Amino acid sequence: MTIRYGLIGCGMMGREHIRNIQLLENTQVAAIFEPDAEMRMAAKELAPDAVFTESLDALLDLETLDALVIISPNHCHADQLRHIGSRVRLPILVEKPLYTDMSDAQDMADFHRSYQAPVWVAMEYRYMPPIAALIDEAEGATGGIQMLSITEHRFPFLEKVGDWNRFNRNSGGTFVEKCCHFFDLMRRILAAEPVRITASAGQAHNHKDETYNGEVPDIWDHGYVIVDFDGGQRAMLELCMFAEGSKYQEQITAIGPHGKITCDVPGPGRFWAGPGDAPRPKLTLSPRDKSGISTRYCDVPDALMAAGDHNGSTFYQHQKFLQMIKNGGSADVSIEDGIKAVKIGQAAQIAASEGRVVLFSELD
Repeated sequence: MTIRYGLIGCGMMGREHIRNIQLLENTQVAAIFEPDAEMRMAAKELAPDAVFTESLDALLDLETLDALVIISPNHCHADQLRHIGSRVRLPILVEKPLYTDMSDAQDMADFHRSYQAPVWVAMEYRYMPPIAALIDEAEGATGGIQMLSITEHRFPFLEKVGDWNRFNRNSGGTFVEKCCHFFDLMRRILAAEPVRITASAGQAHNHKDETYNGEVPDIWDHGYVIVDFDGGQRAMLELCMFAEGSKYQEQITAIGPHGKITCDVPGPGRFWAGPGDAPRPKLTLSPRDKSGISTRYCDVPDALMAAGDHNGSTFYQHQKFLQMIKNGGSADVSIEDGIKAVKIGQAAQIAASEGRVVLFSELD
């Protein structure tokens, strides 16, 4: 049986989804709704047999679809989910962030209760091989995590259709748009819930010389976030988006009374620091008793690296999503997970803007 996907949006990330779906057996990108002409042409090159519809309703009218994937701009996700919910009951994979406007949180919770099919929020960082290994091994390696740090040193925001990602009103702000992945990882790794959030951030270098319809972008390009969790653990995010020369794009370190565990994740090849072999993703264990540091590599098959910028995680996420479609069950990353990741990001935006500690309960 071939599983037929309908895609909503087909920009850069949408085309990564196409390439990864095509690596799975017995799947087909059957239909695509993409209103931008240039993006439609790029998608047709990858999926020439797909039906391209003129509207979301026309895509939902197709009775042959088995699942939907939403890869539209951030501020479209909530409205599209609500509209889909009034029309069909198909499994959905929706890109992060789940929503951008604080007023949508309750609507998304209500949607979760009423929609009679699974909805999976695309937090693909959970499935990057080095991060997945850290998630599996962190508790044993540390003896119980007390401190968690996530560092991302990367390139600026890329160009998007209509330049929507240059403005907070469309993206939700950097800590929502870019960092909800990391806040989801904090909850996943610590198996705990956030209590207090503080942050410092700003726009130092990126996009300040750009204008769009007379407006200068207001999106932040660096910052720190500290999150206190209900189990007494602390987590910190360090983000810099003018550090494209970094050998590793992400580094995650968990520390407890027995030692620490660290994973290093390279960014896309076009942003490597210099010539030569690409850096390899790796996992390092450092026991507190000085019994020796051990490092192992978490290499990703070439075909998966060629399919996208996320070290195979988009493929592994789709692999699990496909298993759910075929076998039933619930989503690995629920709407509730998606809501909480956005809320931490929104709390961080408030904390940095107002210079104060934000209680997570303030966003309820």
